Amino acid sequence: MEIKKNAIPNNTVTRKLTDLDEKTGNIYESVVIISKRANQIGVDMKQELTRKLADFSSTTDSLEETFENREQIEISRYYERLPKPSLVATEEFLEDKVYFREASPEQA
Repeated sequence: MEIKKNAIPNNTVTRKLTDLDEKTGNIYESVVIISKRANQIGVDMKQELTRKLADFSSTTDSLEETFENREQIEISRYYERLPKPSLVATEEFLEDKVYFREASPEQA
């Protein structure tokens, strides 16, 4: 995933509304586009994390056999430190890395 390579801040950044609605002409359309992209990113991140953590799952899970696995904890912490999908989607939208198109009247 590209999220790891980008220098996207982990905290909230104040944005001008004019920057967001510049590409679509409507702030609500921009927010919908960003939210759909954030959902895509969130699903991808969850699938990737689940794949990595599946290596550590055991077939016999019981309370007595639960133990700490250092690698599993580090993987979880790494994903917790990544920027939230909404921040990544907003950054991609502002950098024109998100493809979107207007729906034609026939599709609506």
